[in-house]
Amino acid sequence: MVKIVGISGSLRPESYSAQALDLAATRVRALGAEVEILDLREMSLPFCNGGDEYPGYPDVEKLQKAVREADGLILVTPEYHGSVSGVLKNALDLMGFEELSDKMTGLISVLGGQSNSNALNDMRTIMRWVHAWVIPEQIAIGQAWKAFDGEGKLLDEKLSQRFDQFAQSLVENTRKLRGVS
Repeated sequence: MVKIVGISGSLRPESYSAQALDLAATRVRALGAEVEILDLREMSLPFCNGGDEYPGYPDVEKLQKAVREADGLILVTPEYHGSVSGVLKNALDLMGFEELSDKMTGLISVLGGQSNSNALNDMRTIMRWVHAWVIPEQIAIGQAWKAFDGEGKLLDEKLSQRFDQFAQSLVENTRKLRGVS
């Protein structure tokens, strides 16, 4: 069994990014993978200062350990000013090659406006820089306020199918990378 860690880059209480992560995690679990969600809203993380140690912040070690022990990742970000959220970028900056290299990664962005791939492209560049692998299937949810019903379910069937394809690709490629069948 492969283990996937999911991280949402939104701190909003009613976060569409967290809803998207929950949907992806549910579909990945249905394919037989273990999923752990790290909720940055519940973690105390300092601003990255480029150092290797952050005494007084046990959640840094929790983040690093969970990602280091994972086989793959799901990263979800709201798009702020045309890019990845600061909180997700900071969490990634608190890790390095030891945690992120050779992780199969799926990317999702959530936007209030029209769907685009700015944040997805930036996350792809970040993950390539740390020698991670990114699946080609990615999801951009535009006009997120219209994408979910009151229970967090997707209203668009085509978008729902994209989540299925995303989960299938992430699990299959993670298994291939890890040599697990």
